Amino acid sequence: MKKILAIITLVFLGSAVSAKHLDLDQLLREVKQAQNREGKINKQREAKFLADKSQQQKLLATAKAKLQQQQRLSDQLREQLESNEQLLSELETELDKRSGVLGELFGVAKQVAGDLKADLENSLVSEQYPNRTKQLAELVNSKTLPTIEQLETLWFTLQQEMTESGKVVRYPSEILITSGEPKKSDVIRIGVFNALSEEGKYLRYLPETSKLVELARQPESRYLSLAEDFVNTPSGIADVAIDPTRGVILSLLIQTPNVFERIHQGGVIGYIILTLGAVGLIYGIWRLIILSITGTKMQQQMQSTEPDTSNPLGRVFAVAQQKGIEDAETFELLLDEAITKEIPQLEKGQTSIKLLASVAPLLGLLGTVTGMIATFQSISLFGTGDPKLMASGISQALVTTMLGLMVAIPLLFLHSLVASRSRTLIQILDEQSAGLISKRLEK
Repeated sequence: MKKILAIITLVFLGSAVSAKHLDLDQLLREVKQAQNREGKINKQREAKFLADKSQQQKLLATAKAKLQQQQRLSDQLREQLESNEQLLSELETELDKRSGVLGELFGVAKQVAGDLKADLENSLVSEQYPNRTKQLAELVNSKTLPTIEQLETLWFTLQQEMTESGKVVRYPSEILITSGEPKKSDVIRIGVFNALSEEGKYLRYLPETSKLVELARQPESRYLSLAEDFVNTPSGIADVAIDPTRGVILSLLIQTPNVFERIHQGGVIGYIILTLGAVGLIYGIWRLIILSITGTKMQQQMQSTEPDTSNPLGRVFAVAQQKGIEDAETFELLLDEAITKEIPQLEKGQTSIKLLASVAPLLGLLGTVTGMIATFQSISLFGTGDPKLMASGISQALVTTMLGLMVAIPLLFLHSLVASRSRTLIQILDEQSAGLISKRLEK
C-alpha cells in the first residue's frame, strides 16, 4: 500500500508538471501495473514462508525426538539413583547396628533419667509418690548397659509424671504450718503447679524434707477467696489461680508489699504527707457540705419575703428592709457592705485547701531528695554490688513522690469544687442585691 500511495503521489506530481500529456486512462494503467508487481512480490514471500515453515516443523520433530530420548535416559538414571540410595540406607543401618547402637541407647537413657531425676526432686507429685528417684539414680550412676527393668521403670516414671500433671487430686497428707509444727490435712494438688490445704491456703514443696509447708505469707485476698471456693467445691468446674511457672510467679506475688507496707516505705515524710492529705480532704468535704447547706437555705430564702438571718441572703434582705433609708446611693452602699461581710465566710478555707494541695508534692520532692541521699550514702559505703542495700532509699524516693501526687490531685479537685460553689453563692448575692437596688430606684 505504501508503494501504491507513492506511485499515486508520483503520478499526481507528474500530472501537475505535465498535465497536458497525461489523462486518466494512463493513470489507471500505471496503477494496475503497480498492483501486479506488488502481487508477484507477495506471492514470492508466501512461498518462501511456507518453505521455511516446513523446515521448522522438521527441526521441531527432531528436537522432540531428542527430548524423549533424554527423558528416557533421565528416568533410568533416577531409578538407578533411588536403588543406590536404598542400598546405601540399608548399609548405613547395618553399620549403625554393628557399630554400637546399644551404646547410644545407653547414653540417651542415662541423659533422660538424669533430667527426669532433677525434675522429680522439685515436683509436687513426689510428695504424693515419694522415693521415685532411687531407681533413676541407680540408672544415672551406672556404667553398664541398662537392663530391661530399668528401662521399663524409666518409661513408667515418665508416663506417671505426665499423667499426674494433668490431674486435680485430693489426698490426705502431713503438712508443716508456719510455726514449723506438722499437721494432718487434706491436700488438693493441681497438676504439678500448685498445692492447697483444706483451709484454702497455698503450700510450697520442700525437696529437702519431701514435705509441703504452708506459705508464711499468702497472696492477696482475691486469690485466697478463689482457693477457698475451689477447695469447698466437691465436683464440677471452679475457678482458681494457678502458677504455670511452678512457683516463680507465686513467690513474686507474696513478695509484693501491700498498701501499708508500701506507705511504710515512704518513712516519716510519707506519713506527714498522708496526714496533711487527710486533714485537707476532711476540711474540704466539710466546707463543701456547709456551702451546700448554705446554698439550700439561700434557695429557700429566695422563695420567701421574710428574711432569715441564718443564711447570707436573709441577712442581706434584713439590711435592705431597714427603715429610714431613703437615699438610693446610701441603700446601695449598705447592700455592698452586707455582701462584703458575707464573702469571707463563703470563701473560707479555700486558701488552706490550696496550700495543702501545693505542699503535698513539695513534701514528696523532699522525700525523693532524702531517699536519693540515703541511696548515694549506701553506694559510697558498700558499693553497687548488692542492689538490696540501695532498695530502701530508692523506695522512699519513689513512694514519697507517689504519695505527694496522690494527695495533691484530689485536693486540687476539691479546691476547685469549693471555689466554684462559693462563686455561685456570691453571684446569687450580687444578683439579688442588684434586684433590690433596681426595685428601690423604680420606687
